[in-house]
Formats: sequence, structure tokens, C-alpha cells
Amino acid sequence: MRIAVIGPGAMGLLFGGYLSQKNEVTLIGTNPEKMATIEKQGVMIRETDGTEKTFYPHATADSSDMEPVDLVILQVKASASESALSKNQGIIGERTILMTLQNGMGHEAVMSRFAPADQLVIGTTQQGSFKLSETSICHSGGGKTFLGAVNGDSSRFEAIAGTFAECGFPCEVCDQVQGMIWDKLMINASSSVLSGVLQVPQGYVEKDDYAWSIAQKLIRELCATATADGYPFDAEAQIARIKKHLQNAPDGLTSIYADLKAGRKTEVDVISGAVVRAGHAHQVPVPIHELMVELVHAMENR
Repeated sequence: MRIAVIGPGAMGLLFGGYLSQKNEVTLIGTNPEKMATIEKQGVMIRETDGTEKTFYPHATADSSDMEPVDLVILQVKASASESALSKNQGIIGERTILMTLQNGMGHEAVMSRFAPADQLVIGTTQQGSFKLSETSICHSGGGKTFLGAVNGDSSRFEAIAGTFAECGFPCEVCDQVQGMIWDKLMINASSSVLSGVLQVPQGYVEKDDYAWSIAQKLIRELCATATADGYPFDAEAQIARIKKHLQNAPDGLTSIYADLKAGRKTEVDVISGAVVRAGHAHQVPVPIHELMVELVHAMENR
């Protein structure tokens, strides 16, 4: 399969590297020097047991000479999606599948401007990765990747799931993929965004009574909104699950934490902002999520 991964961040390098084992993969970025280094030296991936392996996908900062590919995986930050797709529109053909594995929810609204709905795939992954350098990463966590169609029967994407599985990523096609995205938001739009606002490791959210009280309010709003959207979640079960997650990874630092610390724009609008939009659409009150969005944007503007 001919695959392009737009966005050579930690997750883009992970998927681009592993998928290159059995596919013709091209990583597409915006930094010519970085992409030239990847093209020459490859992508080094370190596993949690310390083993390291180098993979050799192609890499470029200019896709203008490329033909349309079979699959485009969008791995840029949500705020960069439109510009990235516009710049690389030439690789999206009449049969190209356009997939997102980005954080958050609602990416299909932008993607639909570049491909018909029946060519769009939304997904979420339990895989984890963080950068060691611009061309090397640590594969920090495994788990399943879930894919689903935006329009029609998702089973037609079983071949893509098979390709992922062959390269070491367990993958499942799921007609209820939106529910899996809500499942991931349960953590990202509660403890993760709160740890970013407070600028603390995730474990602090569970240990501090005040922080944990806010987190529980966020989780309850999330469950009410997801349930109204057609994906029922039990608030008490989610509170217990997230409490255990925080206890198991007390030193974890989230992407929103890192972005705010570095003075970068965050993805809050597709994380907490997605909850706010869904809450408004279903007339579910979400005042704490509204506050989180405003706090994050205020911190971005410092």
C-alpha cells in the first residue's frame, strides 16, 4: 500500500516507521532539513525494554511531485489540519482514503473539504510515543487502534486494519468508533486538560482534593454529553477508571501541559471544545468544560 503520513511528530514517526516495514510510506513535514535527515538516516524507534530499531520511510517537505497515494494519515495538530491538507492536496486522489488519528473529535469537518465523505476514516489509538530527538522516538505504550467510516459501512476498511496489524499495530474496524473517541476524551478532556491548566503531573489531579473534585465534575459533564450523543457512559465507572489511570501513571505529563509550558497553541478546541459543542447541540450543561477552554486560551495568550 502507498501511504503518506502528514505530520512527522512523535505519533507520525511511530506509524510512519512501523508501516514502512511492508508498505511504501512517505513522511511529509514542513521542515526541509528535518525531512532530509529522515530520508538519509531513517527513524529510530526505542521500545520500553530498551531495544532500538531504525526504519526507513521516505521523507519530504514538498509533495508536489508525488502521485495520489492509497492512504493519507493525518497526524498534525488540529489547528494545522487545513493548511497541511491544502498544501498536500495533490496526493489525495479519487480513490485515496483520508484518515485521522489525531487527538480530540470533529476532524472530519475539515477533512470533508478535501475528500468525499465515503473516503474519510476517523480513528483513535491506544498507542503512545514521545520524541527523543527530531528523528527518534520512544514507543511508550501499546494497545489497539480503532477505525471507522464517516459515511457508510466501516467493513470496507478491513484491508487497512489488516495492513496496520501486519506491521505491529493491533487494529479493529468499528461501526461505533465515535464511542471509542468519546472513551479517549474521558481522560483527555478531564484530568489531562486540568493537569495542563494547573501545570502539574497527572498524579497531582488525583491526590489533591480540590483538583480531583474539579476532575469529577468534568467527567460527569462528559458522561452526560456522550450519553446524549448516543454513546452511554456511566459516570461512577469512569471516575473509578480515571482515578486508577492517574494512580498508575502519577508522573505523566500531557500534551496540553507541554504546549502551555512551552508557550505553544494547544488542541483544546478539539478536546474540551468538542465537549462544549456537543453539550450545546444536545442542550446538556457543560459549564466546567467551558471554563477549561477559556482558561487554556487565556494561558495561551500570556
